[in-house]
Amino acid sequence: MISKSNGFNGDRSAIDKAMMERCIGLSAKGIEQGEMPFASLICRDVEILVEATNQVSRAEDITRHAEMVAISKAQHILGRKDLSDCTLYSTVEPCAMCAFAARETRIGRVVFAIKSPMMGGVSKWNVLRDTELSHAMPEVFGPVPEVVAGLMQEEAEQVWHSWNPLIWAVIKRRGYLGGHDADLGFTTLHAIPERHGFLRRLFAFHNHAPDFFRKLRF
Repeated sequence: MISKSNGFNGDRSAIDKAMMERCIGLSAKGIEQGEMPFASLICRDVEILVEATNQVSRAEDITRHAEMVAISKAQHILGRKDLSDCTLYSTVEPCAMCAFAARETRIGRVVFAIKSPMMGGVSKWNVLRDTELSHAMPEVFGPVPEVVAGLMQEEAEQVWHSWNPLIWAVIKRRGYLGGHDADLGFTTLHAIPERHGFLRRLFAFHNHAPDFFRKLRF
């Protein structure tokens, strides 16, 4: 799917809020589909490329996290692996698996609502903010994306509470997801540009060389 939300005039914070509101609403629909309330969007500015809920229960496949489903669909829609001009929105902080996939797509921004202290790709494992990945293997991993953490966390947590108050209370008490009231509020971690060293340029040439030579006419 591709749709557009209009009227933001380039206001990034307004766009982020609108997209997260849509993502939170989508997570409630996931409950109706027999899934836990996870949801993701992939957007280019105000253009929504993909929206997805978890498919773990329906597909009986533990890899079908909402973020993984969204990333796969976005790549098929765009016809390329590179998502550097896109933002991934998620109701819950992407886990390490989803974070590695996001880094391989060179995703430009990641915005999430509920923090994940036990499993998160930032809070726990720091995959999204690890500069060594792109410095050591620039041919595989993109530069560190901008991360907006905790946007509309209270609203997203309310969906979880409505889904199952008892289970949500246990999840929060054990520290799997969410945070204390003092932790509410969002923070922005800015992107870190990649270093354009010799190896980076070499691999970039290697990746694009076939297209270059195909266009030559002798």
